[in-house]
Amino acid sequence: MINSNDLKPGQTINVDGDIYVVLDISQNKTARSAMVVKAKVRNLRTGSNVELSWGGGEKVEPAMIEKKEMQYLYDTDDAMVFMDNDTYEQVEIPAAGLDWERKFMKPNDNVNITSYEGEILGVSLPDKATLQIVECEPAVKGDTATNAMKNAVLETGLTVRVPLFISEGEMIVVNTVDGKYSGRAK
Repeated sequence: MINSNDLKPGQTINVDGDIYVVLDISQNKTARSAMVVKAKVRNLRTGSNVELSWGGGEKVEPAMIEKKEMQYLYDTDDAMVFMDNDTYEQVEIPAAGLDWERKFMKPNDNVNITSYEGEILGVSLPDKATLQIVECEPAVKGDTATNAMKNAVLETGLTVRVPLFISEGEMIVVNTVDGKYSGRAK
């Protein structure tokens, strides 16, 4: 068991049968009342964000999340298919729960599949993804005194804002947390 005072962002916990990852923690202690620990958490099954609270010193059950590297193969009508690189076993994950992750994955990419006691929860992306620009507005000369940006469509369909000097066909690095341009690929 984890003491509620010791919770940290990134930890996974089991509360009433639901699996959560801790996003943010705040502790409130006043002279008249006991400590209250509030945590903003994301439900790993539904993807919804909620706020949970405990009294100071209460025990919270940890959840042991397993990660297994698998290769993304292809999409079916309503699922995404992944293959275990060691056993060649294929797993289908419903596409409805992977809307955000799908924007950063191409066929043959290796990703981590997260599971809890054999139940597949989803896909854990790396912090950054390298993707190719397939459609981009041409650079406009002139207004470059400021951080001028333009729209670019990536090979996965994601639209990002990029600097004017980036052109169609280039490989760029995109942050998978917020979906923003991070730099040119090397």
